[in-house]
Amino acid sequence: MNIAIVTGSGGLIGSEAVEFFAGKGFTVVGIDNDMRKYFFGAEASTAWNKDRLAGKLSNYVHRDIDIRDLQALEKVFKEYTTDIKVIIHTAAQPSHDWAAKEPFTDFSVNANGTLNLLELTRRHCPDAVFEFCSTNKVYGDTPNFLPLQELDTRWEIEQSHPYYPGIDETMSIDQCKHSLFGASKAAADILVQEYGRYFNIKSCIFRGGCLTGPNHSGAQLHGFLAYLMKCCVTGDKYTVFGYKGKQVRDNIHSYDFINAFWHFYENPRVAEVYNMGGGRGNSCSVLEAIADCEKISGKTMNYDISEENRIGDHIWYISHLGKFQKHYPQWNQQFSLKDTLQQIHDNNVERWAKSSV
Repeated sequence: MNIAIVTGSGGLIGSEAVEFFAGKGFTVVGIDNDMRKYFFGAEASTAWNKDRLAGKLSNYVHRDIDIRDLQALEKVFKEYTTDIKVIIHTAAQPSHDWAAKEPFTDFSVNANGTLNLLELTRRHCPDAVFEFCSTNKVYGDTPNFLPLQELDTRWEIEQSHPYYPGIDETMSIDQCKHSLFGASKAAADILVQEYGRYFNIKSCIFRGGCLTGPNHSGAQLHGFLAYLMKCCVTGDKYTVFGYKGKQVRDNIHSYDFINAFWHFYENPRVAEVYNMGGGRGNSCSVLEAIADCEKISGKTMNYDISEENRIGDHIWYISHLGKFQKHYPQWNQQFSLKDTLQQIHDNNVERWAKSSV
């Protein structure tokens, strides 16, 4: 039996991993206790997605476990032991704003939870592949010191700049402001690297840009494109935090992101780090994304722009995908930014309409 353990299985990336690996013949054990509802309120609950997976997949097993609970986790690892072939760790407290409210919760989920999973992998299935969903926030606000130029709808850098194609893995994570979320994720990031190098565990870290897709339970503090489209459809007011709405993100569809996990699983390495996002071709500013949402939905966005930016937030961030593409040349992105936004709209418009009644 081939077992895939997926943490955060009700979330955007976790649920994509569940469906992808189940489709490859794995029995998938999902670990998720809907902490997203605790973080961001009832509108961000992943219960609907958990129920969707359970009703759709016969080879999916759900476990309602908090990743901070080492004893509960160990029961799962002892049950399946060396049948566990891959651990896909996506569970997290994902918001740098929220982390400042409850730093102990943020750190214990992001750092200690990751340590629990790594140690159980070492004890019970040391030959398994460990894949971790990290974040570009490990680079802190270093990208903000690039020589940025203000254009009509976005901040940008000169085409002659080495980072114009995107930021690569050589950028320092030191001597910068991370946010507490960025710090807890950086701790987890380094732990995965260390367990790889120290214990020779096949492992990788994907430092994600904006991860998006139709199964995202978007909320104000997390889930940029999904929440943006939701506000456009429902008429809820959207607040843009700082930088005149011209801050730039690269956006990758959850399927393309997890497809990268699959390519790594098939040919794993030890302690690899990859910047993983949509790249320059799938980048947009908030203002540009608002225009796209309005065009797709046929509605006008109700929004304002706050002069105050989020602490440690990036003004401009695009991922350079060259390292991963060099290691895995068969991987490619199937979804453009416009494709993704259209899918977010089409797959959720009825659910959002019902929830707003």
